[in-house]
Amino acid sequence: MGALEILRARNVEFDVIEYIENPPGEDTLRRLLQRLGCEPTELLHPGAFGKLGRNLEDYNTADARVGLLREHPEVMNRPVCVRGERAVIARPSEKVNDILD
Repeated sequence: MGALEILRARNVEFDVIEYIENPPGEDTLRRLLQRLGCEPTELLHPGAFGKLGRNLEDYNTADARVGLLREHPEVMNRPVCVRGERAVIARPSEKVNDILD
């Protein structure tokens, strides 16, 4: 069961944001990282990043990695679920329960 199915089963109202079509701005991305309590590297999906053909060591600061996520939103790990001031990368999808309980 995916994160969306878990939310539906628990009757949680939610909005889906298609960030590939509507990439987050820098402020939004930084707030998301704060809610996740993680570094930008943790938000990179390894498989998607590998398809870019770039070297992660070339992005050796948090600012550079935030810039990478803004420039290439397709490398963002997903889904990211936000509730209030808390957020999780719902991989595996059951992690969405962490912000519901």
